[in-house]
Amino acid sequence: MRRFALLGLTAVVCFAALPARAEEGRVTAVSKAPFQTVARALEQAVADKKMGLVCHANAQRGAAARGVRIKGNQVLMVFRNDYAVRLLAADPAAGFEAPIRIYLYENPDGTATVTYLRPSAVFAPYAHPEVRAVAAELDPVVAAIVGQALAAR
Repeated sequence: MRRFALLGLTAVVCFAALPARAEEGRVTAVSKAPFQTVARALEQAVADKKMGLVCHANAQRGAAARGVRIKGNQVLMVFRNDYAVRLLAADPAAGFEAPIRIYLYENPDGTATVTYLRPSAVFAPYAHPEVRAVAAELDPVVAAIVGQALAAR
């Protein structure tokens, strides 16, 4: 019995040491600009690409309100009503995946990392052709938002 417990513990330790598998469809890029520059540029890019900023979660601001200082950490959730109407008409269950999240966090050197899941990956589980069409249209829009933000200096 003791031997099995030891084997189980060894397996847990070994698996815990393995790196997490990257999620399929995830895009991650590191900026050369300071975090705050990229954060402002990301918000501007959302507006420039005619997308709506549905929600903006700012962990750094939230922590500061409690007197705690952390590095920059934000999640921007973006979508647009015309995409939502098409998506929901095609498959109401696909609405669970909207809005698209863009995650921004500050690196130790003060630059920023931006990561998101391609909309085509987010909506891949839904077989309806219109859901896939919306996702295909959103892929270059989200890529352009992130690209514009990363180009900021």
